[in-house]
Amino acid sequence: MANSKSSCCSILSSNHIYYVAPLLAIAIALALFLPPFLGTSPSPSLEIVNKEDDIEIPVNITTAVDSIGTRPRESFADLKSAFDRWDTEVGCTHFRDKFRRLKVDESAVQQTKGGDCSELKLDHVSVWAKAVAWVPDILDGLYECQCGLSCLWTRNEVLADRADVELYQYYYPPDTRKIGEPLRAFMELEAWRAPSKHEDIFISYHSSSDVQATYAGKTFRIDVLVYWSSSRCLDHRDKTAKAFLSLILHHSFGRCLNNVGGNDTALTMYPDCQMEENLIPHWWDHLHCAMSHYKFVLSIENTWTESYVTEKLFYALDAGAVPIYFGAPNVWDLVPPNSIIDASKFESTEKLAEYVKAVAEDPVAYAEFHAWRRCGVLGNYGKVRLASLDTLPCRLCEFASKKGGRNAPSTQ
Repeated sequence: MANSKSSCCSILSSNHIYYVAPLLAIAIALALFLPPFLGTSPSPSLEIVNKEDDIEIPVNITTAVDSIGTRPRESFADLKSAFDRWDTEVGCTHFRDKFRRLKVDESAVQQTKGGDCSELKLDHVSVWAKAVAWVPDILDGLYECQCGLSCLWTRNEVLADRADVELYQYYYPPDTRKIGEPLRAFMELEAWRAPSKHEDIFISYHSSSDVQATYAGKTFRIDVLVYWSSSRCLDHRDKTAKAFLSLILHHSFGRCLNNVGGNDTALTMYPDCQMEENLIPHWWDHLHCAMSHYKFVLSIENTWTESYVTEKLFYALDAGAVPIYFGAPNVWDLVPPNSIIDASKFESTEKLAEYVKAVAEDPVAYAEFHAWRRCGVLGNYGKVRLASLDTLPCRLCEFASKKGGRNAPSTQ
């Protein structure tokens, strides 16, 4: 025993402590920072620090999502009681502390407030939405914008008499324009389309365009675990959906992988979502309402590329569900902290499905996926909504005013 004790003490002697200390530090760090469940975390990178004597010391702040798998699994359908339990076990103060130094790329979203009013050359701009396919009619109207600028957005050619901007989305604008003719704005929110090089103003989902228009443009009920709906049956998207949905209880609406008996079945499944003013109802009329019956919504983008985050994710957030997301690699720059389950963080579809099932049976952890909206922790999300299609009229008019409208230089 004496020899054993002597041997033990010699390891921690001053001659060896410099070798052991780093190993101990690494072991402690791994124990503290590795997520306890499935070896993954749904959250973006964090930089949480405490300050002592002006020295920043990293601190690990754990919340309910970090400890999934440590609580007994239980079925639950009462979100209110789940929120109450989360408030008791975690709470908004702790949640805010965790995400107060969240790193996001602010350049992913254009600045929509402020600006130099002296750059405006017109005090009124009219936009004729001349060739648009699915831009909602509800945007039509007269807007009071920043710096006293008024903005008319209309599909009516007569109301847009001597329009300053003609908006194209369905097809490309003319090749050239002369001084005195309306500026040509071209809007393309799909990932595979580039500027036509015929337009004066290019509008897209990306912050590098002249004017950005994000897809973020609002309740919760629980039934079957996962909602999925798609009527554009792309091979790669259907393959991803099929692999995941085969592992979990779900309802699939729309034409692709339908398992509920038809496209309009949702109308009879959820009569409370029926829109009475529609004489001939369609399943898409109550998209948000139908989603709100599910804990999760599967959201798979058509194209997986930077900043291309579409209504497939934002509809789910608005409906009060948790999106299971396949898509943009920088999605965390555009959504609230801890609001989605990012499929890219999982090494296999099986582990993703097991994680979703675990969250579905952990009311405290599930409630934490809604903490951002209850605690007011937005990240870049507030800016994303301000840069959405809802605010496009004023932002397009402001850009057109800075160019001088019809008096902008000719492209000939």
